[in-house]
Amino acid sequence: MENSKDWFIFKGNGSETEDVKFPKAPPWRQGKESEDSSYIPDVDNNELEVVNASIYLKRPILVTGNPGTGKSSLAYAIAKELGLEVVKWEITTKSTLKDGLYSYDAIARLQDVSLGTKTNISDYLFLGALGYAFASSDKPKVLLIDEIDKSDIDLPNDLLHILEEMEFVIPELERADKEGKGIPIYPSHKKKSQDGKPIEIENGKVTCNPDKFPIIIMTSNDEREFPPAFLRRCLRLDMIMPKKERLLKIIEKKFTDIPLEKRNSIEVENIVDKFLSLIKDENATLSTDQLLNAIHLLFEKEIDISKDDSLGKNILFKSLV
Repeated sequence: MENSKDWFIFKGNGSETEDVKFPKAPPWRQGKESEDSSYIPDVDNNELEVVNASIYLKRPILVTGNPGTGKSSLAYAIAKELGLEVVKWEITTKSTLKDGLYSYDAIARLQDVSLGTKTNISDYLFLGALGYAFASSDKPKVLLIDEIDKSDIDLPNDLLHILEEMEFVIPELERADKEGKGIPIYPSHKKKSQDGKPIEIENGKVTCNPDKFPIIIMTSNDEREFPPAFLRRCLRLDMIMPKKERLLKIIEKKFTDIPLEKRNSIEVENIVDKFLSLIKDENATLSTDQLLNAIHLLFEKEIDISKDDSLGKNILFKSLV
Protein backbone atom coordinates (compact mmCIF):
# COMPACT_ATOMS: atom_id res chain seq x y z
CA MET A 1 0.00 0.00 0.00
CA GLU A 2 1.31 3.47 -0.87
CA ASN A 3 0.04 6.37 1.17
CA SER A 4 -1.21 9.59 -0.38
CA LYS A 5 1.41 12.33 -0.57
CA ASP A 6 -0.94 15.22 0.12
CA TRP A 7 0.47 15.42 3.65
CA PHE A 8 3.91 16.46 2.36
CA ILE A 9 5.30 19.78 3.57
CA PHE A 10 8.51 19.45 1.56
CA LYS A 11 7.53 18.36 -1.96
CA GLY A 12 10.97 18.39 -3.58
CA ASN A 13 9.77 20.27 -6.66
CA GLY A 14 12.01 23.32 -6.26
CA SER A 15 9.08 25.71 -5.98
CA GLU A 16 9.20 28.17 -3.10
CA THR A 17 6.23 27.84 -0.76
CA GLU A 18 4.82 30.81 1.10
CA ASP A 19 3.23 30.72 4.54
CA VAL A 20 4.28 27.19 5.34
CA LYS A 21 2.30 25.78 8.25
CA PHE A 22 4.58 23.56 10.29
CA PRO A 23 3.06 20.83 12.48
CA LYS A 24 3.30 20.81 16.27
CA ALA A 25 5.89 18.58 17.87
CA PRO A 26 4.72 15.13 19.00
CA PRO A 27 3.54 15.00 22.63
CA TRP A 28 6.67 13.21 23.87
CA ARG A 29 8.94 15.86 22.30
CA GLN A 30 7.44 18.86 24.05
CA GLY A 31 10.31 19.31 26.50
CA LYS A 32 11.48 18.00 29.85
CA GLU A 33 8.07 18.30 31.44
CA SER A 34 6.83 15.54 29.12
CA GLU A 35 9.58 13.04 29.96
CA ASP A 36 7.73 11.48 32.87
CA SER A 37 4.51 10.88 30.96
CA SER A 38 5.70 7.76 29.17
CA TYR A 39 6.38 5.79 32.32
CA ILE A 40 3.93 3.09 33.28
CA PRO A 41 5.29 0.62 35.83
CA ASP A 42 5.73 -2.97 34.74
CA VAL A 43 4.10 -4.87 37.58
CA ASP A 44 5.70 -8.13 36.40
CA ASN A 45 9.22 -6.69 36.64
CA ASN A 46 9.38 -5.60 40.32
CA GLU A 47 10.11 -2.02 39.27
CA LEU A 48 8.17 -0.42 42.12
CA GLU A 49 9.76 -2.77 44.65
CA VAL A 50 13.28 -1.90 43.46
CA VAL A 51 12.66 1.86 43.50
CA ASN A 52 11.18 1.79 46.99
CA ALA A 53 13.97 -0.44 48.27
CA SER A 54 16.45 2.11 46.87
CA ILE A 55 14.72 4.92 48.77
CA TYR A 56 14.84 2.99 52.04
CA LEU A 57 18.40 1.68 51.62
CA LYS A 58 19.88 4.90 50.17
CA ARG A 59 21.46 2.94 47.34
CA PRO A 60 21.68 3.83 43.63
CA ILE A 61 19.78 1.84 41.03
CA LEU A 62 21.61 0.61 37.94
CA VAL A 63 18.90 0.48 35.29
CA THR A 64 19.76 -1.55 32.20
CA GLY A 65 17.85 -2.27 29.01
CA ASN A 66 17.54 -1.44 25.34
CA PRO A 67 16.97 2.18 24.26
CA GLY A 68 13.36 3.25 24.58
CA THR A 69 12.37 0.94 27.42
CA GLY A 70 11.78 3.83 29.83
CA LYS A 71 15.04 3.98 31.79
CA SER A 72 15.29 7.78 31.90
CA SER A 73 11.53 8.21 32.18
CA LEU A 74 11.66 6.35 35.47
CA ALA A 75 13.69 9.16 37.07
CA TYR A 76 11.25 11.84 35.92
CA ALA A 77 8.26 9.78 37.04
CA ILE A 78 9.74 9.38 40.54
CA ALA A 79 10.46 13.11 40.75
CA LYS A 80 6.99 14.13 39.62
CA GLU A 81 5.14 11.82 41.99
CA LEU A 82 7.28 12.70 45.02
CA GLY A 83 7.57 16.42 44.27
CA LEU A 84 11.34 16.34 43.83
CA GLU A 85 13.80 18.00 41.46
CA VAL A 86 15.56 16.00 38.75
CA VAL A 87 19.25 16.72 38.24
CA LYS A 88 20.75 15.13 35.13
CA TRP A 89 24.38 14.20 34.52
CA GLU A 90 24.93 13.03 30.96
CA ILE A 91 27.97 10.78 30.74
CA THR A 92 30.40 10.82 27.82
CA THR A 93 33.67 9.00 27.20
CA LYS A 94 35.48 12.05 28.60
CA SER A 95 33.44 12.41 31.80
CA THR A 96 35.33 12.35 35.09
CA LEU A 97 34.14 12.31 38.67
CA LYS A 98 35.14 15.96 39.04
CA ASP A 99 32.70 16.90 36.24
CA GLY A 100 29.87 15.57 38.37
CA LEU A 101 31.10 17.29 41.53
CA TYR A 102 32.04 20.81 40.44
CA SER A 103 33.65 22.95 37.75
CA TYR A 104 36.11 25.80 38.19
CA ASP A 105 37.06 28.20 35.40
CA ALA A 106 40.51 29.27 36.60
CA ILE A 107 41.50 30.70 33.21
CA ALA A 108 38.56 33.10 33.11
CA ARG A 109 39.36 34.23 36.64
CA LEU A 110 43.02 34.86 35.80
CA GLN A 111 42.00 36.86 32.75
CA ASP A 112 39.71 39.03 34.87
CA VAL A 113 42.46 39.53 37.46
CA SER A 114 44.89 40.62 34.73
CA LEU A 115 42.33 43.20 33.60
CA GLY A 116 42.05 44.56 37.12
CA THR A 117 38.56 43.19 37.63
CA LYS A 118 37.54 42.37 41.18
CA THR A 119 36.89 38.64 41.26
CA ASN A 120 34.76 36.44 43.47
CA ILE A 121 35.33 32.70 43.35
CA SER A 122 31.58 32.04 43.33
CA ASP A 123 31.47 33.61 39.86
CA TYR A 124 33.81 30.94 38.51
CA LEU A 125 33.08 27.82 40.55
CA PHE A 126 29.82 25.87 40.16
CA LEU A 127 28.47 22.64 41.59
CA GLY A 128 27.94 19.77 39.15
CA ALA A 129 24.91 17.50 39.19
CA LEU A 130 26.27 15.10 41.80
CA GLY A 131 27.73 17.91 43.93
CA TYR A 132 24.42 19.76 43.90
CA ALA A 133 22.47 16.60 44.79
CA PHE A 134 24.81 16.06 47.75
CA ALA A 135 24.85 19.67 48.95
CA SER A 136 21.10 20.29 48.87
CA SER A 137 19.57 20.18 52.33
CA ASP A 138 15.86 20.81 51.77
CA LYS A 139 14.67 17.65 49.99
CA PRO A 140 16.41 14.70 48.34
CA LYS A 141 17.10 15.19 44.65
CA VAL A 142 16.51 12.63 41.92
CA LEU A 143 19.92 12.28 40.28
CA LEU A 144 19.83 10.83 36.76
CA ILE A 145 23.28 9.61 35.70
CA ASP A 146 22.53 8.88 32.07
CA GLU A 147 24.37 6.23 30.02
CA ILE A 148 27.06 5.42 32.55
CA ASP A 149 28.29 2.61 30.31
CA LYS A 150 29.83 5.28 28.05
CA SER A 151 32.17 6.39 30.83
CA ASP A 152 35.89 5.94 31.23
CA ILE A 153 36.80 2.62 32.84
CA ASP A 154 37.68 4.29 36.18
CA LEU A 155 34.54 6.37 36.67
CA PRO A 156 32.29 3.67 38.24
CA ASN A 157 34.83 2.93 40.98
CA ASP A 158 35.53 6.64 41.51
CA LEU A 159 31.80 7.23 41.80
CA LEU A 160 31.46 4.31 44.20
CA HIS A 161 33.93 5.90 46.63
CA ILE A 162 32.05 9.21 46.72
CA LEU A 163 28.68 7.50 47.19
CA GLU A 164 30.06 5.55 50.14
CA GLU A 165 31.85 8.48 51.79
CA MET A 166 28.96 10.90 51.09
CA GLU A 167 31.30 13.87 51.13
CA PHE A 168 34.02 15.58 49.11
CA VAL A 169 36.29 18.60 49.34
CA ILE A 170 36.67 21.37 46.76
CA PRO A 171 40.34 22.42 47.16
CA GLU A 172 39.86 25.80 45.45
CA LEU A 173 37.00 26.63 47.77
CA GLU A 174 38.85 25.34 50.83
CA ARG A 175 41.70 27.79 50.15
CA ALA A 176 39.30 30.68 49.56
CA ASP A 177 37.31 30.11 52.77
CA LYS A 178 40.19 30.28 55.26
CA GLU A 179 37.99 31.64 58.04
CA GLY A 180 35.28 29.00 57.53
CA LYS A 181 32.51 31.57 57.14
CA GLY A 182 31.03 29.81 54.14
CA ILE A 183 30.87 30.83 50.49
CA PRO A 184 27.66 30.77 48.42
CA ILE A 185 28.05 28.55 45.36
CA TYR A 186 25.52 28.11 42.56
CA PRO A 187 24.80 24.84 40.75
CA SER A 188 25.97 24.80 37.14
CA HIS A 189 22.42 24.29 35.84
CA LYS A 190 20.96 27.11 37.97
CA LYS A 191 23.38 30.00 37.99
CA LYS A 192 22.68 33.42 39.39
CA SER A 193 21.69 34.66 35.95
CA GLN A 194 19.11 31.85 35.81
CA ASP A 195 17.51 32.80 39.13
CA GLY A 196 19.18 29.91 40.90
CA LYS A 197 19.69 29.73 44.64
CA PRO A 198 23.23 29.43 46.04
CA ILE A 199 24.30 26.87 48.61
CA GLU A 200 26.56 27.95 51.47
CA ILE A 201 29.63 25.73 51.61
CA GLU A 202 31.98 26.01 54.60
CA ASN A 203 35.68 25.15 54.44
CA GLY A 204 35.22 23.85 50.92
CA LYS A 205 33.61 20.64 52.20
CA VAL A 206 30.37 19.28 50.75
CA THR A 207 28.66 16.71 52.96
CA CYS A 208 25.51 14.81 52.08
CA ASN A 209 22.90 14.43 54.80
CA PRO A 210 22.32 10.65 54.86
CA ASP A 211 18.58 11.19 55.37
CA LYS A 212 18.51 13.39 52.25
CA PHE A 213 20.61 11.03 50.12
CA PRO A 214 19.57 11.50 46.49
CA ILE A 215 17.49 8.92 44.65
CA ILE A 216 20.06 7.90 42.05
CA ILE A 217 19.08 6.35 38.72
CA MET A 218 22.06 5.25 36.63
CA THR A 219 21.08 4.12 33.14
CA SER A 220 23.02 1.70 30.98
CA ASN A 221 22.39 0.18 27.56
CA ASP A 222 24.19 -2.91 28.84
CA GLU A 223 27.12 -2.34 26.50
CA ARG A 224 29.87 -3.04 29.06
CA GLU A 225 30.64 -4.88 32.28
CA PHE A 226 31.02 -2.99 35.54
CA PRO A 227 33.42 -3.76 38.42
CA PRO A 228 32.01 -6.29 40.93
CA ALA A 229 32.48 -3.87 43.84
CA PHE A 230 30.39 -1.28 42.01
CA LEU A 231 27.62 -3.77 41.23
CA ARG A 232 27.48 -5.02 44.82
CA ARG A 233 26.57 -1.54 46.02
CA CYS A 234 23.83 -0.95 43.47
CA LEU A 235 20.32 -2.27 43.20
CA ARG A 236 19.73 -3.79 39.77
CA LEU A 237 16.77 -3.25 37.49
CA ASP A 238 16.57 -4.59 33.95
CA MET A 239 13.92 -2.75 31.93
CA ILE A 240 12.38 -5.17 29.46
CA MET A 241 10.53 -4.25 26.29
CA PRO A 242 6.89 -3.59 27.29
CA LYS A 243 4.29 -6.19 26.39
CA LYS A 244 1.29 -5.37 24.22
CA GLU A 245 -1.01 -4.33 27.06
CA ARG A 246 1.58 -1.96 28.48
CA LEU A 247 2.38 -0.46 25.05
CA LEU A 248 -1.31 0.28 24.53
CA LYS A 249 -1.41 2.01 27.92
CA ILE A 250 1.67 4.08 27.02
CA ILE A 251 -0.01 5.19 23.78
CA GLU A 252 -3.20 6.04 25.63
CA LYS A 253 -1.23 8.14 28.11
CA LYS A 254 0.98 9.87 25.54
CA PHE A 255 -1.76 11.04 23.20
CA THR A 256 -4.24 12.53 25.66
CA ASP A 257 -5.39 15.09 23.08
CA ILE A 258 -6.62 12.30 20.81
CA PRO A 259 -10.16 10.96 21.43
CA LEU A 260 -10.12 7.74 23.47
CA GLU A 261 -11.93 5.72 20.82
CA LYS A 262 -9.21 6.62 18.32
CA ARG A 263 -6.45 5.68 20.75
CA ASN A 264 -8.18 2.32 21.27
CA SER A 265 -8.81 1.71 17.56
CA ILE A 266 -7.99 -1.48 15.64
CA GLU A 267 -5.46 0.50 13.57
CA VAL A 268 -3.46 1.30 16.72
CA GLU A 269 -3.58 -2.34 17.79
CA ASN A 270 -2.40 -3.47 14.34
CA ILE A 271 0.62 -1.17 14.49
CA VAL A 272 1.50 -2.45 17.97
CA ASP A 273 1.21 -6.04 16.69
CA LYS A 274 3.49 -5.16 13.75
CA PHE A 275 6.01 -3.61 16.14
CA LEU A 276 6.05 -6.66 18.41
CA SER A 277 6.24 -9.11 15.51
CA LEU A 278 9.37 -7.39 14.18
CA ILE A 279 11.00 -7.78 17.58
CA LYS A 280 10.01 -11.43 17.89
CA ASP A 281 10.22 -12.76 14.34
CA GLU A 282 12.95 -10.62 12.77
CA ASN A 283 15.19 -10.06 15.79
CA ALA A 284 14.77 -6.28 15.54
CA THR A 285 16.20 -3.91 18.13
CA LEU A 286 13.45 -1.33 18.40
CA SER A 287 12.52 1.36 20.88
CA THR A 288 9.16 2.51 22.17
CA ASP A 289 9.94 5.89 20.62
CA GLN A 290 9.80 4.30 17.15
CA LEU A 291 6.37 2.89 17.89
CA LEU A 292 5.19 6.33 19.02
CA ASN A 293 6.48 7.76 15.73
CA ALA A 294 4.24 5.38 13.83
CA ILE A 295 1.22 6.12 16.04
CA HIS A 296 1.74 9.88 15.68
CA LEU A 297 1.66 9.63 11.89
CA LEU A 298 -1.49 7.53 12.12
CA PHE A 299 -3.24 10.13 14.27
CA GLU A 300 -1.95 13.15 12.35
CA LYS A 301 -2.22 11.98 8.73
CA GLU A 302 -3.90 8.56 8.86
CA ILE A 303 -0.72 6.83 7.69
CA ASP A 304 -0.95 3.17 8.69
CA ILE A 305 2.47 1.50 8.55
CA SER A 306 1.03 -1.87 9.60
CA LYS A 307 -0.03 -2.43 5.98
CA ASP A 308 3.50 -3.05 4.74
CA ASP A 309 3.87 0.55 3.73
CA SER A 310 7.42 1.40 2.55
CA LEU A 311 7.59 4.28 5.03
CA GLY A 312 7.16 1.81 7.84
CA LYS A 313 9.75 -0.63 6.53
CA ASN A 314 12.41 1.89 5.54
CA ILE A 315 12.14 4.53 8.24
CA LEU A 316 10.17 3.62 11.34
CA PHE A 317 11.25 0.02 11.69
CA LYS A 318 14.65 -0.07 10.06
CA SER A 319 16.66 -1.04 13.17
CA LEU A 320 17.07 -4.69 12.23
CA VAL A 321 20.10 -6.73 13.28
